[in-house]
Amino acid sequence: MAIDTWRRRIDAIDGELLRLLNERLEAVVEIGRTKADQGDSIIDPDREAAIVDRLLAANEGPMDAESVRRIFETIIAEMRRLESHYAQSGDAGSDAR
Repeated sequence: MAIDTWRRRIDAIDGELLRLLNERLEAVVEIGRTKADQGDSIIDPDREAAIVDRLLAANEGPMDAESVRRIFETIIAEMRRLESHYAQSGDAGSDAR
């Protein structure tokens, strides 16, 4: 495959990743709202560790375990930040653009 073809494929994958991350955020925001309504903490270290452990166990490569861990810990940290923001503001998506 030519480099331009691979680049177009990467661009399409990046677009899908972005769509999926935004879809994940929508679910996270709803969980954050529920937690706020119930007076629960936004941070759930056991749940976060379980997510990473599940993904590490599911990983078939070629990405190594350290990469999987770092990527998903970063995603979780950013989702936690946004979950907290939207739980407090009551608005999801207005800052997105």
